[in-house]
Amino acid sequence: MLRGRRILVTGGAGYIGSHAVRFLCDRGADVTVLDSLYAGHRAAVDRRASLRVGDVRDPEAVAKAMAGTEAVMHFAALSLVGESVRERERYLDVNVGGTTCLAREAARQSVRAFVLSSTAATYGEDVALPITERQARRPCNPYGESKVAAEDVLSTAPFPAVFLRYFNAAGAMPDGSIGEDHRTETHLIPLAIAAATGRRPPLTVFGADWPTPDGTCVRDYVHVLDLVDAHLLALEHLLGGRGGGAFNLGTGTGSSVREVLRAVGEAMGVAVPHFDGPRRDGDPPSLVASPQKARDVLGWTATRDLRTITDDAWRWHRNHPDGYDD
Repeated sequence: MLRGRRILVTGGAGYIGSHAVRFLCDRGADVTVLDSLYAGHRAAVDRRASLRVGDVRDPEAVAKAMAGTEAVMHFAALSLVGESVRERERYLDVNVGGTTCLAREAARQSVRAFVLSSTAATYGEDVALPITERQARRPCNPYGESKVAAEDVLSTAPFPAVFLRYFNAAGAMPDGSIGEDHRTETHLIPLAIAAATGRRPPLTVFGADWPTPDGTCVRDYVHVLDLVDAHLLALEHLLGGRGGGAFNLGTGTGSSVREVLRAVGEAMGVAVPHFDGPRRDGDPPSLVASPQKARDVLGWTATRDLRTITDDAWRWHRNHPDGYDD
């Protein structure tokens, strides 16, 4: 269904976007990537795609990149929670302003489908588990606020849009060709790999007395390729004439910090050095998705387990100890 389709992928040089571009090209889509390369990497973009370097807030750059496009996958965003607290206005400018610019041009060009990379941070901290899409959106940081606003912009657009609310994205291409390389790394698995290889100090486990099975926080880790599968299904869903909406993307189970550190150590064959520290303000003990709606409507299920995630992540970091080095 995607062969020959003209698709714009914003942020296609970033972590999840670059994986989506690879699979779109494999499906025969005609892909244009719009990326400022602020956080993305030129080397991550599949050579079959056309890369345009530009900002999603720039109407001229957006118009040129979107020309003739049938559908948009929008990954481009600032996404560091802590940074968003310090730089709220910049996050709103980039994440909401960029989405607004894209939505206006998509309406002008009669784009048929729009898939937004959203986040579980739209829900906030005080939530019932597992989290369903019926949960009220009460974000507790500016990053989550910006994604709520981006969803609202698209909710009033004259084209159908799907909002995919990720839980904890992780993993890499199984062949180790593309993976996770952030300028500022905040994700547990790459931080654990860096600690185990001696490229950073031992990790601090923020709290070992939470009301969870082993006392450490539980999060729902989902493989980046499972996320890509959901994007492709959402795109086909929209191009098939069906309506939009919000969908949680997670496994529905969750893994504790200790379980993740153990899985990373097993993948690498060496223990991850760490020590227990005090709880971190603002951390809920558990965040786990209900993926039922995505299963029922899109036909999507996460199929890759935690060990697959850590094996693939380690393969990428082992092959690219300095990331893309660009």
